[in-house]
Amino acid sequence: MILYSLLCDKDHEFEVWFKSSGDFDIQSEKGYISCPVCGSSSISKSLMAPSVSTSKRKQMQVAPHEDFGGMPAGPAATPPEGSSAQMALASPDPKMAALLDVMRKLKNHITENADYVGQDFAEEARKIHYGETEERGIYGETTPKEAESLLEEGIEIQPLPVLPDETN
Repeated sequence: MILYSLLCDKDHEFEVWFKSSGDFDIQSEKGYISCPVCGSSSISKSLMAPSVSTSKRKQMQVAPHEDFGGMPAGPAATPPEGSSAQMALASPDPKMAALLDVMRKLKNHITENADYVGQDFAEEARKIHYGETEERGIYGETTPKEAESLLEEGIEIQPLPVLPDETN
């Protein structure tokens, strides 16, 4: 695992864990990485200090999570099959706390105002997209491969964030 400090074209800095440096290159090339603040997929590595392992740092790390904990991501966030999902490192920074609060409110709004379709997400998204059923907000689960297929069909989908308190 490798932690990169990243920077979007609007100067938002954030940290993301990757399985390897090659994993960053693949995801970046395909536009799978997006800024958690503004959603921009124009991302570059920023200057980083070497990581020094301390007991305090180990306690603060958020473990990488293989699934998305919700619906699949759009092209800026869907990792290729077999790669690791993007993660931000929890931080005592007040800006990070405010961002997490906004993400929590967004997720709550979606889950309270959209229909949960579980594992039928991809099938239901297609039915809505092609006018076979009523248009409405939905959320659920699907595989990265199915998510990529939906995107190739022009069906707009986005991930629900996996928040630190949900993985502890």
